[in-house]
Amino acid sequence: MSRFTSLARAKINLFLHVTGRRDDGYHLLDSLVGFADFGDKVTVSESRGLHLAIDGPFSSDLHVDDDNLVLQAAKALQSWAENAGYEADGASLVLEKNLPIASGIGGGSADAAAALRALTTLWRLTVPIPDMHEIAVGLGADVPVCLSSRSRIMRGVGDVLEEAPDLPPAWVVMANPMQSVSTPDVFKALRIRKAASPPHMPDHFATVRDFGNWLDASTRNDLEAPARRFASEIDAVLLALKTSIGVQIARMSGSGATCFGLFESEKEAKMAEATLRRRHSEWWVTAATLR
Repeated sequence: MSRFTSLARAKINLFLHVTGRRDDGYHLLDSLVGFADFGDKVTVSESRGLHLAIDGPFSSDLHVDDDNLVLQAAKALQSWAENAGYEADGASLVLEKNLPIASGIGGGSADAAAALRALTTLWRLTVPIPDMHEIAVGLGADVPVCLSSRSRIMRGVGDVLEEAPDLPPAWVVMANPMQSVSTPDVFKALRIRKAASPPHMPDHFATVRDFGNWLDASTRNDLEAPARRFASEIDAVLLALKTSIGVQIARMSGSGATCFGLFESEKEAKMAEATLRRRHSEWWVTAATLR
C-alpha cells in the first residue's frame, strides 16, 4: 500500500507590516516569511473515501469535522482531480499535531498545504501551478506560501508571493506561553498606522548578525501590540528570548502568541531552548533550523 508523509513546517513571520485594509475588511500585509524545520506531519495512504485521524501532543485541541483544513484541502484537491479526469477515490489521512493551536505559526494552513503535497503524490496528479495556487487561496490566505515552505515575501492579503533573498544559515527558538490568540480579534484591535513604503531588502545577508540587525532596524510586527491585550505572557516570552545568550533578535510571529529568537549557531539555540524549558516548563519551546 502506498504511503506518503509531508512535513507541515512552522511558518515564521520574520516581519509583518499591515499596510492598509480593503473595502471588504481584509487587511493588506507586507511580510517576510521563513520556515522552521519542525512542524506537524500529514501522512496519507490509499483508501476508499476520505478519512482523517488526529494524533500528536496537541491532538486533543482539534476535532475531525468539516471545518478541519486538512479535510477541506483533501476535498478541494479531489474535486479538481475528478474534474481533470483523474481517479482520486479517496485517502486515509493522519495528522500528527506537534504545533500549538492558534499560535501564529501557520499550523492549520501548513497542515492544509502538507495534505495537498502528499495527496498530489498519492493520487499521481500533475496539477498546473495556477490551479494549485487557486486551490490553496480558496483554503486560506497563508496556504499558498506554506505550499513551498521556503522563505518568501507575502503581500496583498497573503496571496501575492514574491521571491525573497536567500536567508543565511540560522537557527530559531520558538516559544509559546500556551495562550491561544484569535487572529480576527487581534486584527480588530489593531490601530492601522499610516502605510509606509516596504523596507529596502538587501540582495543577500552575509551573516545571521547582519540579517538580525537589518530586521531590528528596518522592520517590525504590527500585530505584536494588539496581541498583548489577549496574551499578556507575550512580554515574558520576549524578555526570556531577548536575554538568551547569542540571540540576534526576538520578535512575535504572526498574530501570536508564539515568539521566536534568531540564533547563529545550533549550540546557542539548543542552550536557549534548554534554559527556557527549565525555567518555564509550562511553555512550549522548540529549536530548529530556519529555511
